[in-house]
Amino acid sequence: MSIGTSLKPLVRKAIVVWAFLTRAAILGVRGVVRRSDGAVLMVRHSYLPGWYLPGGGVDPGETFAEAFVREVMEETGVALAGPPRLLSMHLNVGVSRRDHVGFFVADAASDDLGPSPSPREIVETGWFPLDRLPEGTTAGTRRRLAELCDGVPASPTW
Repeated sequence: MSIGTSLKPLVRKAIVVWAFLTRAAILGVRGVVRRSDGAVLMVRHSYLPGWYLPGGGVDPGETFAEAFVREVMEETGVALAGPPRLLSMHLNVGVSRRDHVGFFVADAASDDLGPSPSPREIVETGWFPLDRLPEGTTAGTRRRLAELCDGVPASPTW
């Protein structure tokens, strides 16, 4: 059964609360999707401030890579040119002491950005050159881009 787009943010918040109460780990994915000219795909959520790399939660029975491919498609409508590559794993202490995020990189199959497939969750998407990231790009996003593009050692925390 699929959860409606409008309920996703509420369901995710409920999962965080449930995980906190039951001590379960929360598994998520985020990553860099690159266009042929090197620009990166970013999203702006309806329920969080700032610009982020696309991603989200890993569903039951899903691998990290499958979750990343699904989340990119759900949030942006962009298909990937091939399988994503896992770069690193991080503890996202900003969300919970139990939130773990797999960080991926992949190339886009095309430049096309149509209307958001999840307009209640994602209010804006865009391709951005690395030297012109949008105002409000989150610190975690900037750290992951520095690790990927500038050779900065991967931090254990998001």
